[in-house]
Amino acid sequence: ASDARARGAAFEAAARAHLEARGLRLIQANANFKVGELDLVMADGDTIAFTEVRYRARADFGDGADSVDWRKMRKLARAAQAWLLRNPALAERPCRFDVVSVTGSEDAPVIEWIRDAFRLDDL
Repeated sequence: ASDARARGAAFEAAARAHLEARGLRLIQANANFKVGELDLVMADGDTIAFTEVRYRARADFGDGADSVDWRKMRKLARAAQAWLLRNPALAERPCRFDVVSVTGSEDAPVIEWIRDAFRLDDL
């Protein structure tokens, strides 16, 4: 399991670097709450982007973004609400949910960033 955790951390770092190269700033990584976990909380200008990082070794089952179903979205929404309650100074900012899908290998990750992957009104 520690191998998988290390691999997950490597892909999360690749996703974060990808977003930072596009002007986003990290606010917090791996924010854990009873209701769920947020992989990356990023600032995109004034907008807070709650970002789910999904890794898929093989693309024939769909990409990582396909694995974010409505249950996962609800969990992310609850975690985002918990995060905003803990960070009231940022709670007035616009928010969105992004998904970063990572395929390929640690040496050569292939990254797809889906901005605004879903909205709270989709739930």
